[in-house]
Amino acid sequence: MSFLLRLTSRLTGRQVGTDRFGNVYFESRRLQPIYNRPRRWAIYARGGREPTVVPPEWHAWLHHTVAEPLPEQKRYPWQQEHRPNLTGTPESYRPAGHDYVGGTRRVTGGDYEAWTPGA
Repeated sequence: MSFLLRLTSRLTGRQVGTDRFGNVYFESRRLQPIYNRPRRWAIYARGGREPTVVPPEWHAWLHHTVAEPLPEQKRYPWQQEHRPNLTGTPESYRPAGHDYVGGTRRVTGGDYEAWTPGA
């Protein structure tokens, strides 16, 4: 993130916390005049603007669903770790037949007849 964003975040807001991914969360010191509540924002650890890196506990707080950030609870073996949106990355989902996977699609059945008008 830019130096200016970090500076203005420290001057106009108060740091509320940091998540396990290194994202830092802020809340403004003054209330917004229209909504009568403080503004909330995050500075992402990975840089850039990728809001899918925010875990569910902090997502609820950012969107004013809960008043205080939810505690990070014990992870059960069946729970998966939060992952950001992988679209456009090498780890994104590619179904069978995709050009990057080899480009061979499964053979369609032989029972299909193309429709021809007037036949």
